Amino acid sequence: MSKSFLSMFALLGMLVSSLAEAADWPTWRGSLRDGISKETGLLQSWPAGGPEKAWTFNNAGLGYSSFAIADGVLYTLGTRDDAEILFALDANTGKEKWALALSNILENGWGNGPRATPTVADGNVYVLSGIGTLVSVSAAGKENWKIEMADFGGQRPNWGYCESVTVDGDKVICTPGGAQGSVLAVDLKDGSKIWQSSEITDGAQYASIVTVELGGVKQYIQMTHEHVFGIVAETGKLAWKSQWEGRVASIPTPIVSGADVYITSGYGVGCKLVTVNGNQVTDVYRNTVMKNHHGGVVKLGDYLYGYSDGPGWICQNFKTGEMVWNNKTFGKGAVAFADGRLYAQSESTGEVVLLEPSPEGYKEHGKFTLTPQSTIRSQRGKIWTHPVISNGKLYIRDQDLIHCYKIAK
Repeated sequence: MSKSFLSMFALLGMLVSSLAEAADWPTWRGSLRDGISKETGLLQSWPAGGPEKAWTFNNAGLGYSSFAIADGVLYTLGTRDDAEILFALDANTGKEKWALALSNILENGWGNGPRATPTVADGNVYVLSGIGTLVSVSAAGKENWKIEMADFGGQRPNWGYCESVTVDGDKVICTPGGAQGSVLAVDLKDGSKIWQSSEITDGAQYASIVTVELGGVKQYIQMTHEHVFGIVAETGKLAWKSQWEGRVASIPTPIVSGADVYITSGYGVGCKLVTVNGNQVTDVYRNTVMKNHHGGVVKLGDYLYGYSDGPGWICQNFKTGEMVWNNKTFGKGAVAFADGRLYAQSESTGEVVLLEPSPEGYKEHGKFTLTPQSTIRSQRGKIWTHPVISNGKLYIRDQDLIHCYKIAK
């Protein structure tokens, strides 16, 4: 075999590998809202000090919004002057492309500014501001339409609207909450109302909707203080509901696997797994093994991984609810998964740890501490923005500072 042929073969292999590992992250918790990236070809361990930093952007303003990344562009929310803004960065260089004012700034003792993550679909960006303004914006930064949750009976939750809205076909789905109906679907072209789920009127909390098919029926799954429930996507009718006992704030996104729906909340509440069969719901278990506050939980195979208030980082058996192991080596925070590794981030220290998800125990494969860290963060606030993995890079935010790290092999 000639050297030129070998060189061509190697080049082709590198090209195929790079194409295989690329994956956008177009909405909250990734394309399926499960905290899992389809990336491959990523570093399986980090050198001392962590992976190489690609860039830092220092003008994001206040807020806890995470990132949507599509077609080489990063979208997130922040603040400038007296407005919450949506802005776009080149995801590879960190250079700003545009910024657009959305609404007044949410004021809150735990930190002012927006909380939601944008959703990118069909050349547009959809996002909910902290005060409850839902806006459609073109990928070039032009406002298409704007509506207010208050116009649909919505009452702002204590810490502002945090939901990352869902786009499904010709609909944008969100949770204004209240007497007119917990969940709302509007036309993505103009924001006009399609339906509102008047059969359930729980107030809005902080979780985001998951779109699934249960029993052959497309549904939107949501959690409030009072219930976990499914809404029929086509009609807005209530498909089923199951009681929940949320306390203070119900935040993590539900996890759906087959006919099983798993939810968890902090403040001592715990977790629950139900099986849905039509409009019948059966509790599989309800316990306090996983008390996840807001950092999210990832399901890998038959196991769940996340931070539980009290026992620390845990592995939980999804089917039985039993704790497999727990570890307090690393502090409370958010988690995401890609290419055989968990990316866990401490809310207090800014430490980021690369973990091997295994029912055999807690296994670190590298760590580093975020630097620099924000000097404008509220004294009561912490690093609550969830990390994102996309196209061979890791994105982390602390208020005005967005950091990008190279994690491809």
